[in-house]
Amino acid sequence: MSQQPSMPMSQQPQGIPESARTRLSGGSADGFFTSDLSVNEFVLTTQTGFQPLGLVMGSSVYHVGIQLARWNVSQELPVLTQALYTARELAMARMTAEASALGADGVIGVRLRPVQLAFNAEVIEFMAVGTAIKAEDGASHRTPNGAPFTSHLSGQDFWTLWQHGWFPRAMVMGTCVYHVAHLTFRQALQSYGVNTEMIPYTQAIYEARELAMTRMQFEGRQVGASGVVGVNVEESTWVWGENAIEFFSLGTAVTRSHPDREPVDPTMVMPLTN
Repeated sequence: MSQQPSMPMSQQPQGIPESARTRLSGGSADGFFTSDLSVNEFVLTTQTGFQPLGLVMGSSVYHVGIQLARWNVSQELPVLTQALYTARELAMARMTAEASALGADGVIGVRLRPVQLAFNAEVIEFMAVGTAIKAEDGASHRTPNGAPFTSHLSGQDFWTLWQHGWFPRAMVMGTCVYHVAHLTFRQALQSYGVNTEMIPYTQAIYEARELAMTRMQFEGRQVGASGVVGVNVEESTWVWGENAIEFFSLGTAVTRSHPDREPVDPTMVMPLTN
């Protein structure tokens, strides 16, 4: 990823299949909705003044190209990085397009997960699923560019943000696929049987994580957010063989929407079971 996009692909318009349009229009016609929110999440979301409109999803099946790399050099694998980034962003953008077709303000509880298909080892699917919601008072809460906001936070977390004057802007992400150089025979011999830091490994993994985090922060700034909450950094080895690893960071970019809102103190609940 040598060049950063001016706007995350997940914030750019995408088309959706006709079958999806039929499903979405059928549900919105009579007010019937579907949702993957739990009962508690559903109730708390409605308490913030937002109504679930429907379950929305997006998918991208992507072929990962060939990446050449030297075994004794620690370096990013840009072909693999770009493939995984683009596939995730396309899935997110199509989920957002479904939410837009419903007239939603945003999507909460988004789950973005890989699906390893049986076609071959180089083909992977990413699926994004969440619940589209809309403000009952008619006020628009979309992003500045007119797209529905997205968030991987739960319904409970969405309620907490709202009650304390904060609001999600977009689900942001960063990824880096990195090849960790193999140790030379001398390096392996020096570490044999002793307690010692594996400095080449430390430096390579540190660099890869920092690249993923920096790219996520870049996306957050691009949507005009004040910060990113709920950040999670995951590691995956996929099927590329030893010493190649992906670092993926994910969070929800937020902004201060009601600075004058009085915070709501949380209520402690004590279970009465034995």
